[in-house]
Amino acid sequence: MRSIWNGAISFGLVSIPIKLVNATESHSISFRQVHTEDNGRIRYRKVCELEEREVTQAEIGKAYEDADGTMIPITDEDLSHLPIPTARTIEIVAFVPADRIDPLQMDAAYYLAASGAPAAKPYTLLREALKRSNKVAIAKYALRGRERLGMLRVVGDAIAMHGLLWPDEVRAPEGVAPDAHVTVRDKELDLADALMDTLGEVDLKDLHDEYREALEEVIAAKAAGEVPPEAPEPATGGKVLDLMAALEKSVREARESRGAEPAEHAEVTPLTAPKQTGGKKSTSTTAKKTPAKKTPATRKSTSRTAQPAKKTATAKSTQRSTASTAKTPAKKTPAKKAASRKRSA
Repeated sequence: MRSIWNGAISFGLVSIPIKLVNATESHSISFRQVHTEDNGRIRYRKVCELEEREVTQAEIGKAYEDADGTMIPITDEDLSHLPIPTARTIEIVAFVPADRIDPLQMDAAYYLAASGAPAAKPYTLLREALKRSNKVAIAKYALRGRERLGMLRVVGDAIAMHGLLWPDEVRAPEGVAPDAHVTVRDKELDLADALMDTLGEVDLKDLHDEYREALEEVIAAKAAGEVPPEAPEPATGGKVLDLMAALEKSVREARESRGAEPAEHAEVTPLTAPKQTGGKKSTSTTAKKTPAKKTPATRKSTSRTAQPAKKTATAKSTQRSTASTAKTPAKKTPAKKAASRKRSA
């Protein structure tokens, strides 16, 4: 890995020569702007808007634009007189617990590589001290013309440094939270906890960029003169009408996706449920209103009527009615008629 900065870590009176190496890399696919008619590259040229001509890099300098639009030239000599004691030094200023660092401050990550054999001993000393203290080091350093804040921590056998934003560069979350007053019930929290437990943990190494992989397939197909593969239609999520039903369904689907038996409390019925004639109780309020308890009473009354008391046309009609009732869901009207025949008998 190529170093992007050479300097030293200042650890009290101890100086550790190091090299700064990028700890991350981007795998995103970038595109060029082209002329759609002939695929010619579209390039940007640096043009002076006063002379309306292209200028070279040697003719380009720095200036600060004032509020009224006035340009204030700033030369490299002006910048060289600025007091930046950390120009070539990562100066450790404090050691704090890692949870004191707000993740919102996290920026780019680097590895600090020991520069030469003399740096091995102090480098290892700092690494082991960080390990034993369970703390991170807060440091100042200068990179690309400005002083920055950093956090040093141990990663494996190496020391890594995370660039940090200055505290005044992190915005306060004003106006972000909902203004409306919302009450969350304990049962909703229980379902949310169940969903979190069901989803469980994941090894971050198993996660990958599916969009980039699909984009690579498109590029490969186009390069081979083939038709790019069509992406599957995204699942259309329904409008959430019932938070409890959505939570219960999420828990059930998460359990099923992991091969676990869905728990009884995770069963959910659609908000508009069809009428049921019996069986298990439903968790939906709509399903509870359906007359599901009429079937046992109907079967009881028809079975008594079906006894061979008299061989009349009425008895034959009752037997036919009983046979049809056993095959089809019972209705309220036949139940009333059967009861009236029993009383008349």
